Amino acid sequence: MARNKQRERAAAAATETVDGGLAELIPDRDRPRAWTLLLDGAPQSHVDLDDPAALTFEYQRRLGHVADLAAPPGRPLQAVHLGGGALTLARYVAATRPRSTQQVVEIDEPLVRFVRRELPLDPGARIRIRATDARAGLAKVPDGWADLIIADVFRGARTPAHLTSAEFLGEVKRALRPGGTYAANLADGPPLAHLRGQIATAAGLFAELALIADPTVLRGRRFGNAVLVASDRELAVADLTRRVATDPHPGRVEHGRALADFTGGAAPVTDATAKASPAPPPSVFR
Repeated sequence: MARNKQRERAAAAATETVDGGLAELIPDRDRPRAWTLLLDGAPQSHVDLDDPAALTFEYQRRLGHVADLAAPPGRPLQAVHLGGGALTLARYVAATRPRSTQQVVEIDEPLVRFVRRELPLDPGARIRIRATDARAGLAKVPDGWADLIIADVFRGARTPAHLTSAEFLGEVKRALRPGGTYAANLADGPPLAHLRGQIATAAGLFAELALIADPTVLRGRRFGNAVLVASDRELAVADLTRRVATDPHPGRVEHGRALADFTGGAAPVTDATAKASPAPPPSVFR
């Protein structure tokens, strides 16, 4: 009887009005304790409480690959997550790298409360959550503290303008330890002006860059996500390429001259010129 009630509860969707709109947690039919978080109908992230190391969304798998390669296997990380969502990547790092210390910066405090209530964190996970703006939260991270910083911030399906500039990336670089890794989930569509500008901006601050995306996105044929990776140390491009190529939705990794050519002379973005990322077309979420 208790098991049946537990199954019924697991199968029920949960909803809450948060600052970003209507948040919904939709149960996964194939996994008893897995959920997809939607905000105003747009899928944000997927979490499996029984297996936090399972990353279902394409862009989250790619960010997971970056986390895997940020340090030798099993070594704890000091990580900062700008944008919380369902805390998927923080749970992933906690599961794959025990004893990691992580900070999550999420401006939507009602969303944080909703997610923590419905999808509780492992009590042993060293995850601290700050309910504030991503750039303001990043400013509180000590110099050289982070091995890994992941930016996955969307407001109304767009990355806010103040999180796209060289000044923002200067704060990222300040908070990273020497040789640390930065990864950003970016969204763009034809003519890819936002994506090219973000690459040009990062190139002004970091010695090494790589871009992970679906080939159709890189060709400007559709709107989609791309993961930008930046560091002052040599990136494990070969390993990253192998991992991305074997994903359920294989992607491509651009690096070096090919990435510079893709940027096409785009100008770096500053606080004075920054704009929010473009809004996705309605067809993206159908």
